Amino acid sequence: MNSTTDGTETVPHGVVDLRGAAGPAFTVRYPADAVVVVSGLPGAGKSTLLRRWSGQAVATVDPRAVHEACEAVMPASLPYAVYRPWARLEHARLLRTSVRRGGPLLVHDCGSRAWMRRRLAREAARQGRELHLVLLDVGPATALDGQRTRGRHAPPRTFARHRHGLDALLAALTRHVRSGAPTPVPEAASVLLLDAASRSRPEAVRFGPGAAQPPAGGTARPYGSG
Repeated sequence: MNSTTDGTETVPHGVVDLRGAAGPAFTVRYPADAVVVVSGLPGAGKSTLLRRWSGQAVATVDPRAVHEACEAVMPASLPYAVYRPWARLEHARLLRTSVRRGGPLLVHDCGSRAWMRRRLAREAARQGRELHLVLLDVGPATALDGQRTRGRHAPPRTFARHRHGLDALLAALTRHVRSGAPTPVPEAASVLLLDAASRSRPEAVRFGPGAAQPPAGGTARPYGSG
């Protein structure tokens, strides 16, 4: 564990599992040009974490912002479903442009679509950049509570689709941590697993060199182990 003037610091490598590990706050450090994807169910706390981190002048790509930008130029009577494909294309274009621009990047994503994560990882790799994943595993009940608190609800079918994809990913990550099974996310240089007990611990993010240490109470397993 590194102690800095900003407090406790960690540089994730491989899978760092902090689920159930309440403890002190810490700063997460990534490479200077890392692409960090924050994932979880709608209502899991992704936006809260990103607001905490993006306040430090880090570029952020959020599909909700793209949705709202598209909505602003469309007739109020036009349902979002009609122009959803355009919004998704615009989001993909913004992601590609942001990765190619360079510099640290935070990405808000549900995390249930492996193809999206792999495509983003390939784009980052072309620029010599690493992809890192932060995954919020809070369970559907807590996520639904989060939706009610924010006053914005994902459609039930959308929520169920994301839940199905994330359940499969989390089960595979748990097998990896416990038994050394092959990682389900070889495209990511690190995966930081958080739950309701630990999601408030990473209070800040920094980009640049640092010594890799797991946070107190965490389980670290480098990729390829076992």
